[in-house]
Amino acid sequence: MARQSLVGEVADELLDRIISGEFPPGATVPGEHELSARHEVSRMTVREAMKTLQAQRILSVERGRGTFVNPLSRWTSLEAVLRAASEGRNEAEASIQLIELRRMLETGACELAATRISGQDIETLFAHVAAMSTAREVNDVAAFVEADLAFHDVILHASGNVFVSVLFEPLHRVLEKRRTETSAVPAIQEHAIRHHRAIAEALQSRDSSRAREAMDAHMQQTLDDLKNLVLEGK
Repeated sequence: MARQSLVGEVADELLDRIISGEFPPGATVPGEHELSARHEVSRMTVREAMKTLQAQRILSVERGRGTFVNPLSRWTSLEAVLRAASEGRNEAEASIQLIELRRMLETGACELAATRISGQDIETLFAHVAAMSTAREVNDVAAFVEADLAFHDVILHASGNVFVSVLFEPLHRVLEKRRTETSAVPAIQEHAIRHHRAIAEALQSRDSSRAREAMDAHMQQTLDDLKNLVLEGK
């Protein structure tokens, strides 16, 4: 267990250095000897750490040339991609792509939830919208974000599709960070409350098409707000 822990530590730090831009796509990463000295671990431990990142397609080995960093588009570890999106340098592009992913998944989940959601869940959705309104009135961004995330969690679980919830679970940390930034803007809070209420009403109607359209309109508004009210000033 101790050995595996060391392997994970070496792999995590090397991934952090890749995400920070120290080793951009196409760059050669340090060899076993250098990493072994840096971390004060055996070369075997370093080798296992490198194999971990290779298995996730973060690194690729070219015999006789060295070990290179692959572009993000080739990575197969969702956790690593999310870390890059959350901590990397090109946050604007990552934020836009995250909304695009949410749009694809959440509109479908909302459509499914329309015919499966319980009456109790409907009440919970309206309670979360009320909590968002209250948080906005007292300028409590943290409470606003908490209610916002909880609202979407209800819908994801109400979809009745276990894969939807599994896919979204790793996204939670990144979404919380993004929501905290965007929800600090009063106009975005107003838009969010209006759209969340429309989604809850659509689900209450049990109309699948209406529910999907309501969520899609929310995602479009979210994307527009990100571009016009958050990224434009950066």
